[in-house]
Amino acid sequence: DAHPRRTAPLRGEYGHSRKLFNRAVCDYDMSMSTHRKLKRIESPNHIRFITFSCYRRLPFFQNDLIKDAFRDHLIHTRAKLGFHLHAWVIMPEHVHMLLWPNLERADVTTINWHLKRTFAKHVIERWQELDAPILQDITTPSGTNRFWQHGGGHDRNIFTEYELQQKIDYIHMNPVVRGLVARPIDYKWSSMNWYAGHRENTIPIDPIRKPTESIRLK
Repeated sequence: DAHPRRTAPLRGEYGHSRKLFNRAVCDYDMSMSTHRKLKRIESPNHIRFITFSCYRRLPFFQNDLIKDAFRDHLIHTRAKLGFHLHAWVIMPEHVHMLLWPNLERADVTTINWHLKRTFAKHVIERWQELDAPILQDITTPSGTNRFWQHGGGHDRNIFTEYELQQKIDYIHMNPVVRGLVARPIDYKWSSMNWYAGHRENTIPIDPIRKPTESIRLK
């Protein structure tokens, strides 16, 4: 099977996944504290753990229609840029993804640009049409409107299978730890249902291999 093993039990306790989640939280917090000093490492051999947040960490994705719209936009962008998607979750105020870029077509900076800019423009234009109250919360001191937090977000290269599994568990456990659902499989806006074998109305997950060849991650 080219896919990673199922990442969380569908019944019983989540002790193992919670341990991986806690370890991943520590790694994530440490890397976020120094991410301004880090540079993106563009390697054709690395899966990337990507996070980007809403402006001022506001919960724009509490709206299910906006979550659905971003999921559809992710499908379209992956088809356009040719990256492999290995896990994802849309939380109320941020998005996590594990992806493997096809550097012959687009690096992570380009992928982020397409994922974020087009989607933000569409949502903000809709809010402007509705004269939505949220506009007063997303207007910067310079008078522009923002959907995403300024900057490139969080970007971590994945070097080992253990780290890959750790990040998949972290992504899928996010809604549970936040109290949004009781089980990872109960959350509609993540890749957990695909891993659990429920393939309808979700984004297909790619095998763990380079977008341009069939070699599995080592």
